Amino acid sequence: MRDMKSFLANLSHYPGVYQMLGEKDEVLYVGKAKDLKKRVSSYFTKKSQDLKTATLLKYVIDIDITVTNTESEAVLLECNLIKKFKPRYNVLLRDDKSYPYILISTQHSFPRMDLYRGQRKKNGRYFGPYPSAYAVRETISLLQKIFRIRTCKDGFFAARTRPCLLYQIERCTGPCVNLISSTDYAQHVKLAELFLEGKNNELFTELEKKMLEASTSLHYEAAAQYRDQIVRLRQIQDKQYINVAEADDADVIGFARETNTTCIQLISIRGGQILGSRSYYPSAPLHSEEEEIISAFLAQHYLGELSRQEMIPKQIIMQKLPSDSQLLERVLAEQGGHSVKFISPSRGEKTKWLAMATTSAKQSLSLHVFGKSQMEERLQALQMELQLPKLPMRLECFDISHTMGEATVASCVVFDRQGPLKSDYRRFNVTGIVPGDDIGAMTQVLHRRFKRLQKDQVAPPDVVFIDGGMLQLEAARKVLEEFKLLNIFLVGVSKGPDRKAGFETLHYIDRPPMHLPADSLALHFIQQIRDEAHRFAITGHRLRRDKSRRQSSLELIPGIGAKRRRDLLRYFGGIQGIAHASLDELMKVPGINRFLAERIFATFHDSTI
Repeated sequence: MRDMKSFLANLSHYPGVYQMLGEKDEVLYVGKAKDLKKRVSSYFTKKSQDLKTATLLKYVIDIDITVTNTESEAVLLECNLIKKFKPRYNVLLRDDKSYPYILISTQHSFPRMDLYRGQRKKNGRYFGPYPSAYAVRETISLLQKIFRIRTCKDGFFAARTRPCLLYQIERCTGPCVNLISSTDYAQHVKLAELFLEGKNNELFTELEKKMLEASTSLHYEAAAQYRDQIVRLRQIQDKQYINVAEADDADVIGFARETNTTCIQLISIRGGQILGSRSYYPSAPLHSEEEEIISAFLAQHYLGELSRQEMIPKQIIMQKLPSDSQLLERVLAEQGGHSVKFISPSRGEKTKWLAMATTSAKQSLSLHVFGKSQMEERLQALQMELQLPKLPMRLECFDISHTMGEATVASCVVFDRQGPLKSDYRRFNVTGIVPGDDIGAMTQVLHRRFKRLQKDQVAPPDVVFIDGGMLQLEAARKVLEEFKLLNIFLVGVSKGPDRKAGFETLHYIDRPPMHLPADSLALHFIQQIRDEAHRFAITGHRLRRDKSRRQSSLELIPGIGAKRRRDLLRYFGGIQGIAHASLDELMKVPGINRFLAERIFATFHDSTI
């Protein structure tokens, strides 16, 4: 590496972009800076060298500097360089498609509706952009059903001598053979445009007006068609999960991460309507922070191409704002030609939007991680790393969860070639052990599990993962020997320092412990299985613990015997109903006076009697 002391001393304080280069002049990392001297110098101080930075600097041979006039120019240049070189230590958004619109042509007497990508050069009205082609096709299909606008190409339209199948199934009005006049067809197009613009009130007013006119003129069939359109549109409106009436243009960003895989779910709202959502899976270096990934996504998603800049919304809603949010707001506003505001809501309607996006991100990530093609790759990687004679077909993982020995629950999760086999998941309530004895708990659970498998004559798993070290692994070995299951491969998975992902130790019965590389596909798979077992165990533990605590609290209330407990449970439908009942509601239960109601209320609300 060059003489860094001299290099840093001669750096300017101007804004710009720096490229960290490897041994073969390949670009390892691209970053932007308000002050190049301060930013680049910060990499070479001990305080700033987190694990990711320390790993990066091991491979840096040279640094290339580009000075810009403003910070905004630095952001744009950084974005373009990342897309060009795809550095391995940057967050990379693998998406090179332009975003689709719905185009309603205007040069034809019977306008056509179609999906359109690219720069908006064709004559017509554009609606969108939509987050995915699927969202566009869904919307077009809906508009065909309700307003019956044609989607055929002009050449096909001109060559028709009789109506096509779409007319027969009532998806088109047959303008190609003059079954509808251009004036009436234009009315259909106008109504569709009102729908696409989100002007629902105007749309319903127009439809109700036309229905009344048709009915007054004794055109009952036409009136019935308008009525059906109104009913269908009302149903669509009622199915909206969230109320976006107050929204203008906004994007809602949901974030989910599992081991080394990240999902960003983007929900697009335009003109007060949800246009759809789309999942992104950026490639992020190990130990990247959420704010860093979001910042990179915002820059790479919205900047660099004209078609992207046209879709910059006025509001971008996310859970955590990136550290450079003010700079990104300013750059996006310059590129979009309007103000842009980043919002991290803590209450109100926008929190519901964010919750929906986050839930969608988690679901999309789960489907992505355990996709069939990826499962094959993970199983092959696992076979190679564990040196298994054949591809494992069934994997099981066991975990123990308790709170200082209270309400101990164990989990068993099962994976096969399709991913998680949730129908075979099992929980075990552990009893009869010394509180906090994880070894005893693991022994009991494995004994119960394999006794049941043998009784039901179910094929045993090929690999069993145990959440723990050698003590837990040795306990598992003794149980398997007892049942003469000697062909099951046992692996103990113990957490790394500070429970950091990527530092797990794998323990074996007849081999020394080992650490897999942090980017190992087999390690990621093991982490996912272990995390799923932990999630399933801790969920069961919390349910058991809460039930135990509440039930014991009800039994310990003076004056509440078996009969009154039964009456309370019947009246409120369970312990949850009692816990959420008001004082007045408790007094309505037969046999519960105000004095007892106050005691019950105080018990469940941690207040004094």
